[in-house]
Amino acid sequence: MLLAATTVAALLIASPSTTEADRIAANGGFLVGNAHRCKLDPERVVRAGQLVRELIAAAAGDEKGQEDATTRFAEFFLVSAYADPKKEKLVASCKAVAAELGRLEQHQATLIGSNTEKPAKSRAFGPGDGE
Repeated sequence: MLLAATTVAALLIASPSTTEADRIAANGGFLVGNAHRCKLDPERVVRAGQLVRELIAAAAGDEKGQEDATTRFAEFFLVSAYADPKKEKLVASCKAVAAELGRLEQHQATLIGSNTEKPAKSRAFGPGDGE
């Protein structure tokens, strides 16, 4: 089996997401790591990483949960950011990564825009919510 796919599978099996913060961390680390690997605009990658960090902080129940999720983010980032597409067949397509990063940025823009109109805590995201 391929090294990157094996590593990601091992991370998921060894420490499955048990909290919302863990899920955000794993998905965010995978996306931001692949954005880095695909050489997308570094400013976009940094902003996405900061947004994921803010989402982790908001979702974590306590400081320990935030630390655990941040570690999980780092693990997924490293595995995704340094996958060698010449040796690995199972890496995310850069076109798909760019599209998903754009979707994340749209959510960030929506959140920023919603702060002027209504409190952020009343804003809910989910299926069918403006997507």
